[in-house]
Amino acid sequence: MDLPYQQDPDDAYSLADAARPVLETLGSRLSGLGVTVLLSDERAQLLHRRVGDPVLHRYLDSIQVAPGFAFPEEIIGNNGVGTVLATRRPAFVTGREHFTDQLGGTACAGAPVRDPLSGQIIGVFDLTGLSSHADSSMLTVALEAARGIEQRLLQRVTSRERALLQAFHEARRRTMANEGVGAGVPATEPLDRHDQRILEESAAALISSGRTGLAEVRLPRGRTAVLLCRPVTSSCGVTGFAVEAALPAGVLRRLAPAAPEAASPVAAPCRRPAVVTTPQMATPAPAGPPAEPSACTGPWLLAVGEPGIGRLAVRARERLGLLYDAGACVGTTLDVTRTAEELTEVAVPRFADFAAVDLPVAVLLGEEPIRVDGPLRRAAIAGVHAGSYLRAAGDLITYTASTPQARSLMSEEPVLEPELAKAVGWLAQDPVRGEKILGAGVHSLITVPMLARGTVLGVVSFYRSRLQEPFEEDDLSLAEELVARAALCIDNARRFTREHAVALALQRSLLPRGLPTQHAVEAAHRYLSARSGVGGDWFDVIPLSGARVALVVGDVVGHGLHAAATMGRLRTAVHNFSSLDLAVDEVLTQLDDLVGQLHLDQEEAETGSHELIGASCLYAVYDPTTRCCTLARAGHPPPALVLPDGTVEYLELPAGPPLGLGGQPFETAEVEVPEGSLLVLYTDGLIKHVGNRDVELGLDQLRRVLAHRGRTPEQTCRVLDTLLPAHPADDIAVLVARTKALDAGQVATWEVPAEPAVVSRIRAEAIARLTQWGLEELAFTTELTVSELVTNAIRYGAEPVTLRLLRDRTLICEVSDGSSTSPHLRRARTTDEGGRGLYMVAQLVQRWGTRYGAQGKVIWTEQPLTLL
Repeated sequence: MDLPYQQDPDDAYSLADAARPVLETLGSRLSGLGVTVLLSDERAQLLHRRVGDPVLHRYLDSIQVAPGFAFPEEIIGNNGVGTVLATRRPAFVTGREHFTDQLGGTACAGAPVRDPLSGQIIGVFDLTGLSSHADSSMLTVALEAARGIEQRLLQRVTSRERALLQAFHEARRRTMANEGVGAGVPATEPLDRHDQRILEESAAALISSGRTGLAEVRLPRGRTAVLLCRPVTSSCGVTGFAVEAALPAGVLRRLAPAAPEAASPVAAPCRRPAVVTTPQMATPAPAGPPAEPSACTGPWLLAVGEPGIGRLAVRARERLGLLYDAGACVGTTLDVTRTAEELTEVAVPRFADFAAVDLPVAVLLGEEPIRVDGPLRRAAIAGVHAGSYLRAAGDLITYTASTPQARSLMSEEPVLEPELAKAVGWLAQDPVRGEKILGAGVHSLITVPMLARGTVLGVVSFYRSRLQEPFEEDDLSLAEELVARAALCIDNARRFTREHAVALALQRSLLPRGLPTQHAVEAAHRYLSARSGVGGDWFDVIPLSGARVALVVGDVVGHGLHAAATMGRLRTAVHNFSSLDLAVDEVLTQLDDLVGQLHLDQEEAETGSHELIGASCLYAVYDPTTRCCTLARAGHPPPALVLPDGTVEYLELPAGPPLGLGGQPFETAEVEVPEGSLLVLYTDGLIKHVGNRDVELGLDQLRRVLAHRGRTPEQTCRVLDTLLPAHPADDIAVLVARTKALDAGQVATWEVPAEPAVVSRIRAEAIARLTQWGLEELAFTTELTVSELVTNAIRYGAEPVTLRLLRDRTLICEVSDGSSTSPHLRRARTTDEGGRGLYMVAQLVQRWGTRYGAQGKVIWTEQPLTLL
């Protein structure tokens, strides 16, 4: 698409000139690394580009990433420049996160550049490279560069400041000429960035205080520096102050516990560097008597400026520092309550003595706030001390229409109450509590509505008590900026909470809500969702024909709705394939084909989604009549078998490829399992957590935990509960099954000769066995079923023919023969001589079906043990 273009972009703030040294230095450092340095104005129009890689240069030209082109988010969607301006915070956009395919091959890390005095965003610094070279550390570099550009902007001196600087040097030269002193030498002791920052903060505080004199500044590692603040006057009559610094020479001197009395009282240092001018040059010693002259080398000029401008610089630094910290500290999680707490922690005590965030309950639950004039839940509150009588976190508050909070919510504008004692509307909310709050020293209030993407999410209240200065009009813009940043973070957290709840509800609906009734195993399970979101782990217990049961555990790659939906499709497919009585290896083969087809369908849909579709699965079938378990796995860890004596072994199964790769067969293994043994099936999340991501260590640890005799499946799960966190790094699914066996008296088997005459005898013997089991009520139906199925096997099947009756939770009748031909249920016409027997059987029994084996087929029926 064509981007907006202006041949000579306006640069109202001379941003490119101020940033040029930073860009040149950074460009030299990053040369040959495959990234480019970009600078844009407040309209997302590129002012500057520095490229070290010719290949990247040509590529960026081809996609119009060049000076003059603009990248506003409202036109081209997510990008490293426009998104920073839209969200007013740093952004890292890579690959398909870009809205347009034009930028899909790039990775961009952008940071806002602010006017140091006004705090307004006047441009964006951006690092752009190929998406294949994307690295999150690009954002750290971008933030440092943006901060460097703001330092350059702040260090620009006005004409008045330059006049003061010139007057200072002239006075120093005259002093040197009169005294015959040689040029001074700056302290030879190296200063790191932290030392320089402390000195600059103290110098700015001295200038802004408007006082002359000495001050001692403590530096790290027990060192001290002496600052001398003296007045200077320019030729045009401008009066200001210059600050010189001297460091101890030779052996470092330890500071005394208390500051010397000779030190001049100055304002407390600000939190961020706030120096008006920082010339790096040597100057001779001051005329005034320095503190401990024998311990100091020649001082050098540290800063010069006017008191008024110094105070502005200090406030600008404090403002920028607060906003920087808010950008770094607010929104570190996608939790609504925690984000609200982070806002209050940043604001107190640097901006306010108390801060409270009130949100509708719907926002806390991740829903859209339908109305904000109803009850609000106090999500967070922070203060410099207890006993303020403000509402506590968790309280439900309904603001009356006259309160500043309600007015902010209705007007969507901040409200300032500089003298809270005169705020009648605020007192009307709760006169008794209000008097107590005023008695605790709270005297000023700002309320700001929390707005994000056109939606009112709540209200934030800032109070002052220990800070004697009441809130002013200038504080409104800072409060709005703080709340605006937090509002976007809270809205993102709210949206995530909603999507997470939807995904979790979908996942829960797709997982088994309970285990089905069957008598082959006693089973218990556990499922834990990952803290990063819902995943695709699943488990299942599926009753099969012949009193058998299928045990399944699987794991879909990834997290989120995509993984949960894929899990649901695979689980449904497993149920369908199991209902067809497919062999164990055939079930995995069909699943492998399905996963491959899902991937092809996604590519053909061209939805732009590049979610990887893959899964692992372990499928086992246990037969209680033979105590034989047949297993196969597709990229899944092997199950653990806990024998009745407590011995634990991991079953050696052929390692099949993960589902979705295709082209590879799956092999099965048959294991005879003693009655009362535990089969433990699990996903890799269990091993990763127990072994701290070491697979071998995790398997050994799990073996030690399971090595105990006599535990039930539920007791085993409870033991595992003690090892697992509430929200692990990866999903964890565990299925524990204790095997049972059918007693020999519950099974009756007949080898049937291929002669129609034997059908009556077999039928009579089957009825006799039912009588022994006390199931005479089922005699008629069973007699008809045995007669029809055995006759069909003799007439249409092949030898050997076998009849088997099983007395389980249902009465199971199975007739097997050596033929693979399957009977089909059909409705016989009036003139047909046959075709009615199987139809009659199907109407009389509860279920019937066919399963195939290596030597033929089995036709089976099930009847409830009691007639309805």
